[in-house]
Amino acid sequence: MDLSPEQRAVRDTVREVALEEIRPTARECDRNQQFPEAAWETLAEIDVTGLTVPDAYGGLDADRTTYAIVNENVAYGSLAVATALSVHCLVTSCLAEFGDKSLRETWLPEMVGGRPVGAFALSEPDAGSNPRQMSTVARRDGDEYVIDGEKSWITNGARSDVVIVFAKTDDDPDSVTQFLVPKDTDGLTVGPKEDKLGLRASDTTSLTFDGVRVPASHRLTEEGQGLAAALSILTGGRVGIAAQSVGLAQAALDEAIEYVQEREQFGDPISQIQSVRHSIAEMHTTVEAGRALTHEAARAMDRGEDARTSASVAKSFASEGAVDVTEQAVQLHGGYGYTTEFDVERFYRDAKVTTIYEGTTQIQKNVIARELLDG
Repeated sequence: MDLSPEQRAVRDTVREVALEEIRPTARECDRNQQFPEAAWETLAEIDVTGLTVPDAYGGLDADRTTYAIVNENVAYGSLAVATALSVHCLVTSCLAEFGDKSLRETWLPEMVGGRPVGAFALSEPDAGSNPRQMSTVARRDGDEYVIDGEKSWITNGARSDVVIVFAKTDDDPDSVTQFLVPKDTDGLTVGPKEDKLGLRASDTTSLTFDGVRVPASHRLTEEGQGLAAALSILTGGRVGIAAQSVGLAQAALDEAIEYVQEREQFGDPISQIQSVRHSIAEMHTTVEAGRALTHEAARAMDRGEDARTSASVAKSFASEGAVDVTEQAVQLHGGYGYTTEFDVERFYRDAKVTTIYEGTTQIQKNVIARELLDG
């Protein structure tokens, strides 16, 4: 990829952190379902927790290509950490784009340093792929809103300090509105951590809102504009997930290359077996194609173009590609790949979620088909 000197420096710095600070604890954190807070502090030290914060508030205000580079390389160390980072950046993006001056000045300078941690509460138990059917409501009461409802699948659900919440202001499906809610607000409770197949070091919980009161000034969008705002922010989020998928697939490919060059059968490394060589070639092709699509979507955003379709293309291909590549990595490791002694089994478990969150593969196909067939 044609990267600027600054982008190459960011890539190299984040990759070093991924290898030296994140990857060494990833297996233990996965086993214990414990988020590596020390790794988060290291990301804050190199300023990437302020990726989407404007420079006026001390952030990097990174272009989307740099954003993709960071996400890819953090995921190379741990997808759980990369997911936590991307959600935090979704929150700072919402604040930067939709918050008033007072909210931006209150929250963004500290969030640059990684604390408070942000969470993004859109999905509900009965409204995942169709957020217009959400049941969470925010009723106006004088100069406050009162929020009631339940959100699910919330990354950073337990460890976060502030939440972007989407709620209807009346019974109209088109009344979805966006609010900022501090986690210590009365009536907000955190559910137990989900016991997941993969991404186990990332805390995923439900959030329940029972008469949660926030000032009207914490409304980030005009009433009814929250869903459109969410979708605009999620375009960048999908580029981030595509990049994470590429980073995870690259990690699996690198592990597979090292293994097949060291593992011997019949007196020779198995890297000399044609079927093994073809598998490695196919895995590399998938990774490179996913990276190219991701960077093209990021650059479209940097050019100010409507990147919804290209972001969906990138996320769909890269996430499904990550599942394919990590599965091949397990297969090439043979029986060892099925054990926790090698990282590829964790990569394989983690990969599946990239086809689900921030819009399933089927949702991405709907977006792509709509552009191609409906004009």
